[in-house]
Amino acid sequence: MNVLTFGEMLLRLTTDPAVRLQQTNQFDFYYGGAEANVAVSLANLGIESKYVTKVPNNQIGQACARYLQSNRVDATSVLYGGDRLGIYFVEAGIGNRSSEVVYDRKFSSFANLQVTEIDWDRLLEDVDLFHTTGITLALSEELRHITKEAMQVARSKGVKISFDFNYRSKLWSQEEASVAIQDVLPFVDIAFCNDMDAKYLLNIGEQADLASYYTQIQYRYPNIELFASTTRKVGTASHHSLQGNLFMKGFLEKSAQFTINPVIDRIGGGDAYAAGILYGYLHNWSEEKMASFAIANAVLKHTIRGDGNIFSAEEVESYRVSSNKEISR
Repeated sequence: MNVLTFGEMLLRLTTDPAVRLQQTNQFDFYYGGAEANVAVSLANLGIESKYVTKVPNNQIGQACARYLQSNRVDATSVLYGGDRLGIYFVEAGIGNRSSEVVYDRKFSSFANLQVTEIDWDRLLEDVDLFHTTGITLALSEELRHITKEAMQVARSKGVKISFDFNYRSKLWSQEEASVAIQDVLPFVDIAFCNDMDAKYLLNIGEQADLASYYTQIQYRYPNIELFASTTRKVGTASHHSLQGNLFMKGFLEKSAQFTINPVIDRIGGGDAYAAGILYGYLHNWSEEKMASFAIANAVLKHTIRGDGNIFSAEEVESYRVSSNKEISR
């Protein structure tokens, strides 16, 4: 099984939780990005994963490739060029103060990627699943064309297509996101989205429950066979509860609800959940096992620092079966 992911690699600079961004004089740094995080998690789970991005041809760009390679991700299709790697700053929350994100990613190597730089016909050869997100669509008009072309080529080759809405209000407006996302949804097989996405990005009217939202989306886009999301409740910055949702064949499967206390690092948690769903999908698991494995993968991600999840399938499965949580249907 081979997975190809496509998106922007970023450098995250994170403060100590005890200080605000304007107070700090040092940062912890991590490489990541939504699609890179999915590739890293899948690779650690045992799936052959390749990541396509563009980074500057300097020591920082080379460090990105080494990070990917150290996590078993195939970095041979990483493109080099442009002037800079995108950066984002995280003011880490603590207690009743939530985390804040500041982006510094305009004019990055990836944001300036041109359609002529990528040969999707070659890259998608012998690939089983292609994954990307709405974050990539948000970065430029050119990247919307590039992503749509990737999906068209993937579909022509029988490659399954996974798409995470991943709406970021600091990158674009709801109106822009709505148009761009609806343009690519006819090519998607697996969609990561929730009721808020349905309401505000797909303009679906008020529904009784999450299953009804998914039913309405599937009515519009019958090509989508699987929907997934998480339900998160935040008590404090370090005390969350998390539950997984999976909709397939007209039925909504809910995982057990897990309390996470303390939350060491929530960034990448959603990507770990997505990776868990994709892992189960590629192995033709039942909906119940997919949802429970994916939420276990996501919960474990919250216990370590950094964007990528480095737990093996055996470790996730051991945690899943030993958690003694009832499945809520």
